[in-house]
Amino acid sequence: MKRYFLLIGIFVFSIFAVADADTVFLKNGRSLEGLVKKETAEAIELEINGGTVKFYQYEIERIVKGTSEEENYLRKKWQNQNQETLERLAKQKEEEARKPKGTSFSIQEEGLTLEATLNNKVKAILVLDTGATMTVLSRDIADKLGLDVEKSKNLGKLRVADGREIKAVYVVLDSIKVENAEAKKVEAAIVVDENAKFSSPDGFIGMSFLKYFNFKIDHKNKKLILEKVPGAE
Repeated sequence: MKRYFLLIGIFVFSIFAVADADTVFLKNGRSLEGLVKKETAEAIELEINGGTVKFYQYEIERIVKGTSEEENYLRKKWQNQNQETLERLAKQKEEEARKPKGTSFSIQEEGLTLEATLNNKVKAILVLDTGATMTVLSRDIADKLGLDVEKSKNLGKLRVADGREIKAVYVVLDSIKVENAEAKKVEAAIVVDENAKFSSPDGFIGMSFLKYFNFKIDHKNKKLILEKVPGAE
């Protein structure tokens, strides 16, 4: 029975023994866990999770050095802490992205218009069209985005509201952002038919963008409310 308790005692001690690597005890009563990377007669450099701190010898009361096993334990501990931090930040970012965001729009002759940023660099005034499958952009906007539609092999036809079919090039935009609401990998059609008349100077924003959101139109306050669909980019 005594041997049994002795073994337990050794096991518990071994757990706590690897809890620290190097520990610096300061004269002000504080202590800090880390790895001593450099030590001179004047000062030491202590590696901690996230960087290095320097202490002068006159600040230090004593240093308790750890073993290589304890160093490995500490580095693994830091790695786990950093991973937990990244996961927490990612979760916070996802929750923030899902919060409903109100986007202002104006009412023009052609419909409800709003400002969007395409590929994080080009601003466009687009008409909101919930009945359109695709987001449709003008040739001018394509040129500003640096899209070479002449060499594109994705030439097809786009059926517009009045039933006509016009020539268009199909692309996938990196992103479309409307104020704080953003969707990535958004399909769009670039109108290249010279005879096509465009009621909006820059284009229409359709379901290829809106499908990433639960949305509603607040006509009273002239707001488009966008709430990210769970799992959508």
